[in-house]
Parts: sequence; structure tokens; C-alpha cells
Amino acid sequence: MHTAYAALGDRVLVGDAGSGWDDGLIGHDIECVAAGAAEPDRAFVGTVDAGLQRTTDGGATWESALDAGDRVTSVTVSPHDADVVWAGTEPSAVYQSTDGGETWTEKPGLTELDSASRWSFPPRPDTHHVRWIALAPDDPEQVYAAIEAGAFVRSPDGGGRWVDHPEGARRDNHTLATHPDAPDRVYTAAGDGYALSTDRGETWTHPQEGLEHRYVWGLAVHPDDPDCIVVSAASGPRSAHSTSGESYVYRWDGDRWRQSMDGLPGPAGLARPILTADPDDGFLALTNHGLFQSKRGETWTREGPDGVGWPVEYDQVPSGLAVV
Repeated sequence: MHTAYAALGDRVLVGDAGSGWDDGLIGHDIECVAAGAAEPDRAFVGTVDAGLQRTTDGGATWESALDAGDRVTSVTVSPHDADVVWAGTEPSAVYQSTDGGETWTEKPGLTELDSASRWSFPPRPDTHHVRWIALAPDDPEQVYAAIEAGAFVRSPDGGGRWVDHPEGARRDNHTLATHPDAPDRVYTAAGDGYALSTDRGETWTHPQEGLEHRYVWGLAVHPDDPDCIVVSAASGPRSAHSTSGESYVYRWDGDRWRQSMDGLPGPAGLARPILTADPDDGFLALTNHGLFQSKRGETWTREGPDGVGWPVEYDQVPSGLAVV
């Protein structure tokens, strides 16, 4: 298996889940994690209390990479160039680095959009943040940003200007995805449901048939099939973000969603899993009970050395997974 950076609560685990994990960054409230395949020893972690942290030696040491207030809520390494990194913060702002995280530039105009007056994150209603940043797979200048809560926005020119929330888009966006075989598509998992755009975020459809739990958080698209999609969902935020709550994984089968819990723990006691595409084939799901793999999202198998359980201290709400 490739190198994995798995974020759980107050720590980032680093390693190959097939042989075990090593503790990486510990002692911070982790929001997100990202790495690029071209530079697998370089990873970025957004935290609540220590800004953006960076490692260049596979997690052995960490350093502060972006001084933009304490809370860094999203980070993305460009699939076009591993030295280009995007980060989002609370309050909502977007930053870009073109030198692997050494220096950063804030992209202007985000909070000047008309919709910004209604952005509000319910637990802290006087603020909001950039929950996810994604890039079009065929155009490094086409940037998509999820504002939690309030908007889906996009930039056609690398953050030079921002296009405001379109009619029909989700407002409580959590996770965005794109796919190289369908570059016009944008997928979103949101607190107000799942949605799909086939024209780079201009218009949206809302395939909900079979999705019994509409607080959607995790999202991944199969690396070889843009129509094979999995999401994680719960009845609401209280259930989703707790190790004593109840969460589900669903798979899109072409015309409806179907629960896909075969091999996964729960749903009771399962915090909403973080989902990502497996670089080799299929999907990975990071849960508070361990890491699981699936070829097509139909059945799941626990990753890890035989006979080794998931340590008690790892039983935390997952917040990010990067596999490179």
C-alpha cells in the first residue's frame, strides 16, 4: 500500500496500514490533511490551534507553514503540480503557495461576494470557513471552494476573481470531488444532501433516491469510474461527529443510493467515515474503528496487520485521509 496520512482527532498517523502506523503530528485539534503523489514525504495538516503544519520527511518532523490565524480548515495539493498548494481558513479566506508551502499569497475578493452576508457556521454563528478546495482535473486555474456554511463558489482564473453561489447548489458543503475522466463534473457531500454538477459548478442536480440519511459528509469517486460514488451520511451533525453516534456509507448504483455497510463497523458507534479513492483500485474509508478498503464500494475489508487491533487512543472522529 502507498504512504497514508490519517488524521484522527488530536493526531496524524503516518505509515502503511498493511503493516502498521506511526504517530506523526500529535497534540493538536486536526481539521484536514493533504499530500501529493509526486512528493509523498511532504504533507500538510490544518489545525484548529496551530495553523497549517508541514512535514517534508514523511511525518518525522513538522513545522509551521502558514501564519493565517489559528484555524486552517482545508488544504489541497494540486494534482497538476505538487508545488502548488491551496489552503482555506476560518474566517473564510483562500491562500495559495507555488513553492511547496514555503510562501503563501491570499486570493482576494472571496468575502466580497453577495452571498457572504449570509455565511454562518451554526456552532460559531458569527463566523464561517472554507471547508474544502478542489481543482478541475484538466485546468489548474479552475478552483472550487466549499464554504461552511453558506455557499459553493468557484474561480475560473486561479483565484483572481470568484463566481458567487449559483442557484440550486448546496449551501452546507463538506467535501468536493472531481474526476479526470469526467472533467466537467463536480460532486459535493453537504449537510443539506448530495449534489452533482456536470458543467463545472454552474448548474446542479440532486440525486437523493435511496439516501435515507441526508447529512452527508464523506465522498469519494472510484479512480477508474466517474459513475461509481460512495458517501458517508448520518441523520444530523450530532450523530455524525461523535464516536457514540450513528453513521452510514452509501453507494450510488446508477439510479439510486444503497447502503453499503457490509464489512464496516456500526452503524451504531460509527462516526462519519472519511472516504477517498484508493490509488491502486477502489476506495478507502477511515473510521474511528480503523481503515477499510473496498473495490467497488459494495463490501469492505479491514486494512492492517493480522491480529493487531485498533488502539483505544485512535478511536476518535476522523478528519482527513491522504494516500500517496
